[in-house]
Amino acid sequence: MRRQKKRYLCGFLLTLLCLTVLGGCHGSMGQNEFAVPENFDETVQHELTFWAKNDTNKTQTEIYEKAIKDFETLYPNVKVNLRLYTDYGRIYNDVITNISTGTTPNVCITYPDHIATYLTGDNCVVPLDQLMEDERFGLAGSEVRFDAPAKTEMIPQFLTECAFDDRYYAVPFMRSTEACYINKTYVEKLGYEVPEELTWEFIWEVSEAATAQDTEGNYLVNGQKVLIPFIYKSTDNMMIQLLAQSDAGYSDKAGNVLIFNDTTKDILFDVAEHAKTGAFSTFKIVGYPANFLNAGQCIFAIDSTAGATWMGSDAPLCDISEDKLVQFETEVRMLPQLDPENPQMISQGPSVCIFNKENPQEVLASWLFVQYLLTNEVQIAYAQTEGYVPVTSKAQTAEDYADYLSRGGEDNELYYDIKIQASELLLENVEHTFVTPVFNGSTSLRNAAGQMIEEVTKAVRRKKDVNETFIEELFTDMISLYRLDQKSDAGTGKKELGALPGTAVALLTALAVAWAGMGLYVGVSYLKKKRKSKEKH
Repeated sequence: MRRQKKRYLCGFLLTLLCLTVLGGCHGSMGQNEFAVPENFDETVQHELTFWAKNDTNKTQTEIYEKAIKDFETLYPNVKVNLRLYTDYGRIYNDVITNISTGTTPNVCITYPDHIATYLTGDNCVVPLDQLMEDERFGLAGSEVRFDAPAKTEMIPQFLTECAFDDRYYAVPFMRSTEACYINKTYVEKLGYEVPEELTWEFIWEVSEAATAQDTEGNYLVNGQKVLIPFIYKSTDNMMIQLLAQSDAGYSDKAGNVLIFNDTTKDILFDVAEHAKTGAFSTFKIVGYPANFLNAGQCIFAIDSTAGATWMGSDAPLCDISEDKLVQFETEVRMLPQLDPENPQMISQGPSVCIFNKENPQEVLASWLFVQYLLTNEVQIAYAQTEGYVPVTSKAQTAEDYADYLSRGGEDNELYYDIKIQASELLLENVEHTFVTPVFNGSTSLRNAAGQMIEEVTKAVRRKKDVNETFIEELFTDMISLYRLDQKSDAGTGKKELGALPGTAVALLTALAVAWAGMGLYVGVSYLKKKRKSKEKH
């Protein structure tokens, strides 16, 4: 009898566990929706965690540390603990892990695609609409103790990137785009001139011309055994921008995946053609474009404008030894276009989100700190470290920033001309930027976009035949690997798993009731037995 009761009890506990897990899938572990407090209680101490990213750039770390110190001086009851990462992917993975345990950071620098996945936890990420508009604590609010930007001073295109389903879940922190860094010396040696507006046709033609070698295997243009004329850092951006320039499908706001189309096939066949001759490769296959460019082993290097400090013979963050460095003249251009009359370039860069907590005062403290990151002091200082641009018109039109831009070339550190040219490229073309739709699964789709180019490039290097069958199989593999056949509800950030069949619901309900009844019986029996035992004593 005791063994049977144990069996019932185990079944009851198993039922409770299943119900808990099923409930958790529907957000039972979520927080209450945040509401802006009437006041900020400065008698209570708050300790915030701030997860940020830098590329081992000590100056960026110092900017974060100074911002924290200055903020804590203004709000002595708030302490901010900084945790630095070298990769956005690691931040993303750690946040996902910590959502399940309720130990997310207070403030996190991340990407909108990532935030869409964070939203699978109910009320996990704080919507910022009420906070932005609040007269006291909103952007440039009456009770904010520093010169924060007003909402109207946020660059509209950048702010729009942080909105999903008509709600803001983040604010932009810095923005960049992609640029083509060109070895002008080698282009001219090949008999060409660098045009003001690059086209894909020009890039491919010059890259193919550069593959000519002498009888000993040395490339004629650089006299070296190594040359990869065209290297692309972010192949996901390459695919996305080529599709945008072709007016072809990638995805839509409803979360429908549209990338597996004939235009994508044509792009992959083009990539295969030029990878086969050695004219093209990628960062994941050969390494950083900047290192090849600076060694005279690359002619066109496409990378983020935020990577400008690594590009060129005089780059302050050059990663190769002096004996490998080649002197050449560097040009910075918008990435190649299919239609130069209607250029399209991706807008990218880190945003900042706030995670919900049980104490609304803690969330309000987080919001005040986020606003401080938007002040001119932080925005201009950080933008000067790399080819980023500030996200507010307040900072972009400030005298300090205008002075910085006007001094390009004064030195190869703060005023490094390639870095400033890269920043100006974005500042002058904000209206030509675009972003991709954000939904739970958009990160996976982006990964698939880039991996298809990587797989095709690797295939031709391995002497495989990239034909129609190969591409169709690649499409199938990407759909399976990244689960792109699952429709996403873009508004809530949740996957549509579909309703259970009625018979399944009935069966699960009956089982739950039965096990609960047996569990109740065991519990009552146990209590009766315990009471009788006490009466005997």
